[in-house]
Amino acid sequence: MISHAQISGLILALSLAMFVSEKVRHDLVAVIALIACIVTGLVPPAKALIGFSDPAVIAVAAVLVVGRTLELSGGAGAVADRLMPRGAPFGVRMPILLVIGAVLSAFMNNIAALVVTMPIATRIASDSRLSPGAILMPLSFATILGGMTTLIGTPANLIISSVRERLLGQGFSFFAMTPVGLLACVLGITYVSVIGWRMLPSRRKAARAARDPWLTYELRIDQGVSLPRDALQAVLRKHRARLIGIVRGNQIVGWPENDALLHDDRLLVIGRTDPILIEAELPFLTDDSRSASFSHVLQVSVAHGSRLIGRFYEDLTLLTSGLLRVVAAGPRAARMRRPLRQMRIAAGDQLFLEGRAEDLAQYAAQLRLLEVDHYERANVRRARAWSVAVVFLAAIVAIVAFSIPAWLAFFVAAAIYAATGLIPSKEIYSSIDWSVIVLLAAMIPVGSSFESSGASDYVANWLGSTLAGQSLFVTIAAMCLVTMLLSIFLNNVATALVMAPLGVEVAKLLHAPPDALLLAVLIGASSDFLTPIGHQNNLLVMAPGGYRFSDYSRMGAMMTVIVVLGTATYLSHVFGR
Repeated sequence: MISHAQISGLILALSLAMFVSEKVRHDLVAVIALIACIVTGLVPPAKALIGFSDPAVIAVAAVLVVGRTLELSGGAGAVADRLMPRGAPFGVRMPILLVIGAVLSAFMNNIAALVVTMPIATRIASDSRLSPGAILMPLSFATILGGMTTLIGTPANLIISSVRERLLGQGFSFFAMTPVGLLACVLGITYVSVIGWRMLPSRRKAARAARDPWLTYELRIDQGVSLPRDALQAVLRKHRARLIGIVRGNQIVGWPENDALLHDDRLLVIGRTDPILIEAELPFLTDDSRSASFSHVLQVSVAHGSRLIGRFYEDLTLLTSGLLRVVAAGPRAARMRRPLRQMRIAAGDQLFLEGRAEDLAQYAAQLRLLEVDHYERANVRRARAWSVAVVFLAAIVAIVAFSIPAWLAFFVAAAIYAATGLIPSKEIYSSIDWSVIVLLAAMIPVGSSFESSGASDYVANWLGSTLAGQSLFVTIAAMCLVTMLLSIFLNNVATALVMAPLGVEVAKLLHAPPDALLLAVLIGASSDFLTPIGHQNNLLVMAPGGYRFSDYSRMGAMMTVIVVLGTATYLSHVFGR
């Protein structure tokens, strides 16, 4: 007869396999796992939804609202911009920006910190005649590192604190992880500033691509015409463009045998130059998306959490009341070989938006679009920014000085922002990543069943026997590395839910300090420097930086070694006394 421990282990193993496959949404995987636990009797129906009332889940939702309010206030971006020394060389400005990004991510969502600092990063690269790729990956790593330094730096920290409270009676304090997180941050930023960025691919080709990006756009046939294909191709080659296909109705069709192009046919083209130059030579063509030149166009990358994800390109015009429109897309649209009107926006997509500078500034922030090109920012309303900052600082003081639970302090702060209009009403719920909330709420009872069924004891015993007789340094390094490797395939929240309870169990078996292993898990859960898929920030800078998959391990392998060894050295010294 199969025991509950075996059933629980099987459910968790299958869940991890589905997480890794990425064929099923992570939140849906968690829901499926929860349903399986209910059906098999591991989780009583009365406790199935207990995760939604867990303080860690409430804290994560509240922190996301608070972080979004800080982002929209513009204050953080204005301060970061003011702190940058004008005219200083790249080797000076880059580490300063990385430190600013790390500090912001300690108190904001990682993505929000990247959104705030990315325009400054691209400007620094441009001023130094380098491509954005010279600085964007280092900036991504810095914002990841900064999230390790406080309780609210990343949702995984809150989850690990919640596990500590459940298993050991008390959660982590607001700055409990700051010493080890700060050490990892300093070591990591020093490495990428001095050595790491130089290990990225040659900048010359990337710099040209950054100044001259690929655009995918449609040119409408204004009047029927007969044109040999070779003649069209010659004009396109002259302007560094090529034909992808002909859009007729809602389909991509091949070149007509009689060379006849019909009225309202559209040419799907990818190129590096403004399509207006092509129109000048072929007067029967019209750029289907715009009537003016590219003088007011902003190149953006779509961030995770953007309201545009899953929508069609034309929906941007509706969401902005006609103030903005998509005039071109990035290379993905060309690879898909579909009419642009049928393309749905995905995270990481490159878009070229036309509109007034002030409208571009406003909606880029509201729709969570990362600026790749630079434009003049709209003025920050200082009174609003100060009000947002005061409420935020009051929440931190309440946690640190008066031991108010983090979930309550930030829940109240979020409520104040909403009640006073410091965050627009439409942003209150859209700022929360509901897929993460569902993932957390569903996995909490699943994780509890893994412990209560005894399945975690088997895994902990195996880890304990493997590490038996090893020094505390080796044990901490192993726990950090295992967590780090798991985070390559799972997001850091799911990794924390799996590894934090195991850390406590292994500590008990080896008679090691539980906090030493919990902090090792905390660092490892957010330390994916080897791939673009383990952390959202790495994925977001991939297209704007012109990176390939292997570029992350090129710079990140040494970073991984530095963080693991630094963490193990510090924690073994502090807890080994």
